Amino acid sequence: MIKKILGALLMVVSVGGGVATASEGGYPWDVAPVPVTDKAALQHGAKLFINYCMNCHGASLLRYNNLTQIGLTERQIEENLLFTGKKVGDKMTIAMKPKDAKLWFGATPPDLSLMARAKAENLGQPGTDYIYTYLRTFYRDQSRPLGWNNLVFPNAGMPNPLWEKQGPVEVTFKDIHKVEKDGAEQWVETVSKVDAQGYKSVISETALSDYKGEGGSHAEIHYLDKDKQALYDKDVADLTAFMGWMAEPQQEFRKTLGVWVLFFLSILFVVIWQLNKAYWKHVK
Repeated sequence: MIKKILGALLMVVSVGGGVATASEGGYPWDVAPVPVTDKAALQHGAKLFINYCMNCHGASLLRYNNLTQIGLTERQIEENLLFTGKKVGDKMTIAMKPKDAKLWFGATPPDLSLMARAKAENLGQPGTDYIYTYLRTFYRDQSRPLGWNNLVFPNAGMPNPLWEKQGPVEVTFKDIHKVEKDGAEQWVETVSKVDAQGYKSVISETALSDYKGEGGSHAEIHYLDKDKQALYDKDVADLTAFMGWMAEPQQEFRKTLGVWVLFFLSILFVVIWQLNKAYWKHVK
């Protein structure tokens, strides 16, 4: 029995290690700074979600009246968040039909109800970290059909819905790779930049005579308007928190209930232990 338990633990550790290594291979995720318990942030995030995300994406597992759980009244929801004649009890769906969306965009935009949970890594970072980083790494790219690209999800099929809030950005790419020169292979570091208009240019190419690594690429995004960046980061953080809450509205209740259950079981264990001692105290 002990061997089986140890084997299961080793399997969990090995799976967790594999996931961590896989995540290290892509763009690193930042930590979403706003907790899903911040109701003011959730209310602002709900406003951003309905105004900017629900043009293409729905949240069909949620109803508008569920927003009362983050401190909004039904009157506030009706006056500030309902624009298409829907009622408070209706689901948060969009008018665009899936077949039309596939025809126009090449793929149907996914429902975002559970996106934060879907993007969570097993035994790794939460999905809110993915969403937060994803929304902060959009950049202009004139080589793409829609003129946008993303560092977390390269060649993403959507533009930045908050592009007006983001402001201009530039991206620097560093790529170390092998090239063949005079019949021999050598390592070369190529540095290129995508400017704020989305045009890519090579800045430098440097031969690395003493390089011993395995190559690879690295990217950095630079916000050119720091004041606008601060406001944009706050908007993205609030929107991410709302999507994290939306994926499981009862998560805080579940965690609180779990703590009380563990507390009850610990008290019950002490009582049972004392009863066991009392029943068997005369047995040698």
